[in-house]
Amino acid sequence: MDRAAGEITQLLHAWSAGDRAVEERLFSLVLPDLRNLARALMRRERRDHTLEPSALLNEAYVRLLAGRERDWEGRRHFFAVAARIMRRLLIDHARARTKSEMVPIDGTRDFLRGPGGQLELAIAVDTLLDELQASHPDWCSIVEMKYFMGLTDDETAEVLGLRLRTMQRQFSDARRWLFEKLNPSSCETKANATNAS
Repeated sequence: MDRAAGEITQLLHAWSAGDRAVEERLFSLVLPDLRNLARALMRRERRDHTLEPSALLNEAYVRLLAGRERDWEGRRHFFAVAARIMRRLLIDHARARTKSEMVPIDGTRDFLRGPGGQLELAIAVDTLLDELQASHPDWCSIVEMKYFMGLTDDETAEVLGLRLRTMQRQFSDARRWLFEKLNPSSCETKANATNAS
């Protein structure tokens, strides 16, 4: 663990214990990574998105401040929570926009198959990540670091304090779990074909 990561962990512990004097130093250290996280998340959104990375970062900052008394385990936990907050903000923003733009019209069953289908997938993935967090928090952190933060395998392993091969194996397991949850009929068909052989 590098020196800044160790300092961030110490500052988080002091901050959660109620030491408000460390807040400025803590956020000066984490702000560049939070900015990168907001940019990475926004790069995955549509080009005409109405939310700017700075607005996403500001809202996440407010929510992180509100959770200052949380029992922060360290830098890894902090960034996992920040990624989760930003992910939920984007989902909430998309839900609100979709509700205001859609007008129900009789006889339009396939109306939501376009961009709305992507929103449905994003909401499904968001729900599954909450489930994954409850059953396999390490897998959830890896998915958030790699998918939402855009970290490489090496960066993810370093941030999470895992050996590279261990992180890659867990990421593979997490992807398989998510695929099976999103495509249960496909997995059932494959299992039946294997059993018939």
